[in-house]
Amino acid sequence: MSGEPVKPKSADQAATGVSADNRNAVSSTSEDIAAFVAKARAMSPPAAGARGRLVFALDATMSRQPTWDMACALQADMFREAEALGSLDIRLVYYRGFNECRASAWVSDSAQLAKLMSKIDCRGGHTQIGKVLTDVRREAVASSVRAVVFVGDAMEEPVDRLCGMAGELGLLGVPVFMFQEGHDEVAEPAFREIARLTGGAWCRFDPGAAAQLRELLRAAAAYAAGGREALLRLSKAGGGAAKLIGQMK
Repeated sequence: MSGEPVKPKSADQAATGVSADNRNAVSSTSEDIAAFVAKARAMSPPAAGARGRLVFALDATMSRQPTWDMACALQADMFREAEALGSLDIRLVYYRGFNECRASAWVSDSAQLAKLMSKIDCRGGHTQIGKVLTDVRREAVASSVRAVVFVGDAMEEPVDRLCGMAGELGLLGVPVFMFQEGHDEVAEPAFREIARLTGGAWCRFDPGAAAQLRELLRAAAAYAAGGREALLRLSKAGGGAAKLIGQMK
């Protein structure tokens, strides 16, 4: 499978049993929901020693341009933290421009991920968090996902729809770590609720604050590679891990 990012299916393409006219009002039928819950309950937790899988999702709209290079540089720290605990595969998902949302194959080393990220430039457009969550759900059902990291600064979508998707990820046992850049007053409550519904955590970092984002990415990688116990161990040193573990259910 190529490592080049490809378009993930949109939330509307992934939904079943919903007409085009009604898809914004109804996300799935009662039968769909029942089937989803049954599947979620039947899933087993990741086996001990299995490779951790982390979805690294990024807002690549124009407002992120000033700190994009910083985010690209710090992703290597996630791998370094994971290597100390076991192993980690990462799937890069990003959105930008007009209706563009792409996902890479799973990659297993920082150089490969850095190469993919170096090809991305920020472009103006609206947020597409719903497409990110849809892609995560599909991957979680198909091959398991240990955790999700989302880095963004805005939210321009129906929040109730995003929360419904987040609730489904919570049933699948996939925590979402929502890392908010800046102080957008619309994004914060939405990001907090997505994190709460998935059993994840929300944290803010200041624009350009490399040290803050580095700590948060390391903590998320520790969880993805080694589970809650690894995050607990890292939290004893304070910093990002302590912020996350204090919120997680």
